[in-house]
Amino acid sequence: MLFVASDLVSNTVFFAAMQENARQMTVQFAENPRLSSIFASQQRWLMAQLGLSLHYRRADPDKGLYAGRFVAHAVEYGIASRNTASAFVKEMLAYRFARPADNPPDHRMRPLEPTDIAVQSVVKWLYTHLAILDMLDAGTRATTLAEDPAMFASLQPAIAQGILENHAVRNPGETFNLFTWANSGGVVMDCLIALIRDFDAGAPRIRIGPISSAEICQRYRISKTHLKRLMDKAAEMDSLGHDAAAGKNMLWLSQGFVHEYRTYQAEKFAIIDAAFHALAAPEIKSGGSAVRQLSAVP
Repeated sequence: MLFVASDLVSNTVFFAAMQENARQMTVQFAENPRLSSIFASQQRWLMAQLGLSLHYRRADPDKGLYAGRFVAHAVEYGIASRNTASAFVKEMLAYRFARPADNPPDHRMRPLEPTDIAVQSVVKWLYTHLAILDMLDAGTRATTLAEDPAMFASLQPAIAQGILENHAVRNPGETFNLFTWANSGGVVMDCLIALIRDFDAGAPRIRIGPISSAEICQRYRISKTHLKRLMDKAAEMDSLGHDAAAGKNMLWLSQGFVHEYRTYQAEKFAIIDAAFHALAAPEIKSGGSAVRQLSAVP
């Protein structure tokens, strides 16, 4: 079945699945922190999605991953300035996450292509998201991708376009933006959301328990100064804080902060599900019930 963001955002079943996704994202970061840290901000992640989508649309004469075209699209979508986008291309080449393509159609213009390690990291990201959707309706999306890896080349451009053109994904809220536009801020946010134990939709603050700033810095490759700046700014926005009565390390998140995160995830998962169903729905079997029949948040 096809899930809709407005239904996902208000359901406890999706909230639990969303937390599992947050845990999976932190695990994937830990498995390859060098690669993950390269894309550990919203800006870099969006540029990576854009670059892959141009690569997989290379059959279109007006597409293909050329440095100049990538920079122009990054500026057009409001992702980055020309200088920042150009620097990103050079960095991807230097780290060998991209390379000049062999046998270009026009030797006057040599396209770029992602290396296998870069592609596989995004394939794993997509597989994880499809598996989370399968948790909601006992579907077979992840299995379908595993059995037909070639479908990634068709799925990725549709997902990237949906993300790049969705305002709720690009700008879910002030606190979310604070974290996700900072290097490693997104994975720190995933970590905080994953720590929620008892979620109460009616409580203004959700306690997540004690945290170790030193452990977070080490695990997610973020400096103590940078983490403190993020946390202090979020505290000024009343989006998180410490419960003085429970101890200085007992952290809480505001309901608004959690709602921003939940809205972002619901929109993103809906985009992924729509792209998957448009491509593969006639070929899959799903044994779940409609999302509107899931347990709604009170």
